[in-house]
Amino acid sequence: MEPLHLRRAGTSLLIDFATGEPAVLHWGADLGPGLPDLSLLADPVAASSLDIPVTLGLLPQPSSGWRGRPGLRGNRSGQGFSARLRVTSVVTAAEDDSPDAVVTQTDPDLGITVATEITLNDGGLLQIRHRLTNDGADSYQVEELAAVLPVGRAAVEILDLTGRWCREAHPQRLPMRQGTWVRSGRHGRTGHDSSLLLAAGSPGFGNRYGQVWAVHLGWSGNHESFVETIGDGRSVIGASELLGSAEITLAAGASYETPWLFAAYSGAGLDGISDAFYAWFRDRPHHPGARSGKPRPVVLNVWEAVYFDHRLPALLELAESAAALGVERYVLDDGWFRGRRNDQAGLGDWYVDDQLWPDGLTPLIDAVTGHGMEFGLWVEPEMINEDSDLARAHPDWIAGPGRPAAADTAGHASPGRLPERWRHQQVLDLVNPEAWQYIFDRLDALLSEHRISYLKWDQNRDLTEMGHDGSPSVHAQTLAVYRLLDELRKAHPDVEIESCSSGGARVDLGILERTDRVWASDCNDALERQSIQRWTEVVVPPELVGAHVGPTTSHTTARTHDLSFRAITAMFGHFGLEWDVRQLDGAERSELAAAITLYKDYRTLLHSGRMVRTDEPDPSLMLHGVVSHDGSEALFALVSVATSYAEVPGRIPLPGLRPDQNYRVEVVYPTPGSGHTFTQVHPPAWLSSGVDASGRFLAESGLSMPVLNPEHGLLLSVRASGTGVPSSAEDAGRRV
Repeated sequence: MEPLHLRRAGTSLLIDFATGEPAVLHWGADLGPGLPDLSLLADPVAASSLDIPVTLGLLPQPSSGWRGRPGLRGNRSGQGFSARLRVTSVVTAAEDDSPDAVVTQTDPDLGITVATEITLNDGGLLQIRHRLTNDGADSYQVEELAAVLPVGRAAVEILDLTGRWCREAHPQRLPMRQGTWVRSGRHGRTGHDSSLLLAAGSPGFGNRYGQVWAVHLGWSGNHESFVETIGDGRSVIGASELLGSAEITLAAGASYETPWLFAAYSGAGLDGISDAFYAWFRDRPHHPGARSGKPRPVVLNVWEAVYFDHRLPALLELAESAAALGVERYVLDDGWFRGRRNDQAGLGDWYVDDQLWPDGLTPLIDAVTGHGMEFGLWVEPEMINEDSDLARAHPDWIAGPGRPAAADTAGHASPGRLPERWRHQQVLDLVNPEAWQYIFDRLDALLSEHRISYLKWDQNRDLTEMGHDGSPSVHAQTLAVYRLLDELRKAHPDVEIESCSSGGARVDLGILERTDRVWASDCNDALERQSIQRWTEVVVPPELVGAHVGPTTSHTTARTHDLSFRAITAMFGHFGLEWDVRQLDGAERSELAAAITLYKDYRTLLHSGRMVRTDEPDPSLMLHGVVSHDGSEALFALVSVATSYAEVPGRIPLPGLRPDQNYRVEVVYPTPGSGHTFTQVHPPAWLSSGVDASGRFLAESGLSMPVLNPEHGLLLSVRASGTGVPSSAEDAGRRV
């Protein structure tokens, strides 16, 4: 068989089949069109080792001498534990929507076949998944089926993410050494501490420099990702679904398909990784904006304004106040459904509470849409309170480790032992067809009976001891949730859905294939959000990341921030408000309205351009921005997150622009002299009226920046000169 060489966007994947296995010889920088004689490149055989060179295949196998983590682990009732898969066919793409290649391997003695789909997308993002089929007569248990790729010798450092509730997506680094670094997610959902990205790179790789190899598993259930260096010096990176005991046992002829592994290589730091992921997201036909043809609307979520206090007059006032500010989508949060006065009851009873809403939701929906806004509604369909009509009628629909007991004299089956409660709730067993159908029917009815344009879909607990009929069921529950979302979107294609999971506990490409944005964190503290959004958006483009201006004093941290800092932080996402805006005074209200207008002016750029992040040596400062693909326009944010060791920031570069293009740089928010933003006797001379400079000068020398107070920021507009874009006089009207 001829080697398989895929090349796109500066990346090459090279697979050779000479040994009978799909040997991955290279994944990384583009190798160019020509290849040497690959038969001459076999590795040497070391002393006291296997007598032939060891192949690193798409599925590393102990039967080939691989002494690291196997790509496949499984058995037939304890037998047939070691596969010897060999390639039987390689089919390359015949159509544009087909994978670039499907590599099929079989082990006729063990009776299994593995077909691997491979696609290298136009932006350089690589996708790999396996499908294992049981060709034997008896059952085959899959313990693990991983997608594994080699990383280059330059990779000596690991970066991944961790976190907790209200502090998601924070980076950690460690050196690569011989052995295995494994990140396991056992939450039944992606998890607050999930590593959205696992990367290996050259020494000290940063935002704009260094080689980086990175992977993400597009799966919303249990999972593992790993980096491994074995004794012969080779290093690999990969991921797999983390399966429960006997969770995948295949009958004769049955198959198991892995989630997609998404993998990106960059020779220019983490920004290059973002380029690959963003290109893939934005090329999807169902990507928000591409699907609806409209920009991302400004959102008001009423949670931190009213919590469970649902009184129609107050909610109507909020709608009127929000519309006057320029809000375009109004979301009614938790508390609208039957029996829901706090977070201890009602989940599962998805009927409008006629005691709270004697005339239903229609009066509020009519008022919201009458103001020209869309109406959105909060739901948490995967969960159930034991104090609910649903739990009393169907206790056996609650997921848990035991088998449902026989029905009592009233006809109510006991669910057996339940997991410990989390936020006073349990998990609804959507693997049960009746429970799944009930939830689908209730949501379908809500969407059919009301003018609802948006669902905020929450999921507020881990799936501990997740079981169906006595067997582990995280895998099946995850697929049931996917099917629920898929079917609702088919029935209501114009309804957008947000994935919220007590904040950022379900942010992954599996859920994002079925939803239109994620809620990155329940924390609206702008300082915390600077890091949360920055690292979430390494993978997920800003138009898919909900980012809201919260109250002056944060609900979750008790920090107090100026409006400008909160608005600048929310600007680099899908902008919204989570605040009782009825209470704003004249000056603050005017500033918020102006910030909303500013977001609307720039959202096309923010939601289509390239994300750029500097490698700022002063840890008290962060500079990031979005640059249009043609280089004609950019918006940068300079943010002070702490006090600096230096008296003045000095010159800070603005990277990512066209080197030989002249640009006009101006401050658009906040204007010099406003609020408590600055701490200086005199600002840099250019600050008040702007400055003209080439892209090369801005990237290599930079501009002298003002001295910002801690936890304050500055927005800089950069526009190419002489290209028909708004002049500085016109742009001045867009300042806040």
